Amino acid sequence: MGKRKVLNEAHLKELVLPQAGEILGRVVKISGGNQVIVNCVDGITRLCRIRGKMKRRMWIRERDIVLVSPWDFDNKRADIIWRYIKDHSEWLENNGYMAMREAQKPGAQAPVQPAAVQSAPPPVSQPEPQ
Repeated sequence: MGKRKVLNEAHLKELVLPQAGEILGRVVKISGGNQVIVNCVDGITRLCRIRGKMKRRMWIRERDIVLVSPWDFDNKRADIIWRYIKDHSEWLENNGYMAMREAQKPGAQAPVQPAAVQSAPPPVSQPEPQ
């Protein structure tokens, strides 16, 4: 038989999409002690913990896309429950799953709205005297 030949990394794993209560995010920094700082799609930077099931099986690096589950009692903390491989992360970016609203991107300023043209208010019809 021999070794199984793998042509592409995408054949090894299935694509997991976010369910209710789960958020996609990009790893910003590895803090050590199984702690990772993740910039989530909803605009919040969370301190995430690598789940025990993933600790020694999966290596998480900076700029990886991960699936996090925020804690119920503390919205600034979360658990990392999945790391996406390169092909799946490209698919997520191309299909708009990683799109952050411009106003929520860290360091980005809200777009400047053009000044509204001041116009006279429409005339209010007065009841005719009888």
